[in-house]
Amino acid sequence: MTTEYCVTTDASGHSRRARLLFVSTMLVLTAVFIGLGTWQVQRLFWKLDLIARLETRIHADPVPAPPPAEWRTINTEKDEYRHVTATGTLEHGKSVLVQAVTERGAGFWLLTPLHLADSSTILVNRGFLPAGQSEPAARAASEIVAGPVTVTGLLRISEPGGAFLRSNDPVNGRWYSRDVSAIALAKGLGSSVAPYFIDADATPNPGGFPVGGLTLIHFRNSHLVYAITWFSLAFMALGVTIVLHHRKLI
Repeated sequence: MTTEYCVTTDASGHSRRARLLFVSTMLVLTAVFIGLGTWQVQRLFWKLDLIARLETRIHADPVPAPPPAEWRTINTEKDEYRHVTATGTLEHGKSVLVQAVTERGAGFWLLTPLHLADSSTILVNRGFLPAGQSEPAARAASEIVAGPVTVTGLLRISEPGGAFLRSNDPVNGRWYSRDVSAIALAKGLGSSVAPYFIDADATPNPGGFPVGGLTLIHFRNSHLVYAITWFSLAFMALGVTIVLHHRKLI
């Protein structure tokens, strides 16, 4: 009799501990899921505010591109997609082709240095060239303009390194991203090169190429979906605990 009583008591204690552990775990998970859902809601409002600010920049009247005195403070959050303008002389002989896939198919971005009156240089993405128009002879018609030109477009932040699984190869002239510092070094543009480039607008170029104004502006915003997912998991975790407790299974 004594032995049975001890075994029963031990089993009962073990069962209570298991129930308490289960309930505690589910409550902790519920709190974690609610916290993650709340964080995603905060990110949602942050993203909506960011999108609103970027839309304002894109459609604002163009302003002069940031001069050298402001280059150190350039960053993605406050400067990307600013509508800017710059006047200078294009150095076509030091252009580079960067592989691109656009709504017009596969081809290249044509990046050309623009030398300004203050001796600084800004790389300009003049636009898209289909593969058949990428050779120097084919794009010569767009390079006939001599003297100063004014470029208007969107400020873009440098894209260092290359593309996914494809690193830039400056030695062989293979470019997969618009890496300003690497292009400046490869082309010997000196030290006074802006840490950004300008995506030229859709103003037609002589000969029809390159085609500007193809900047892809896409704001990924999945925070609402994530928030709903986390809150749903919190509801499920809490619901399972309540149901099992009500049925005296825990």
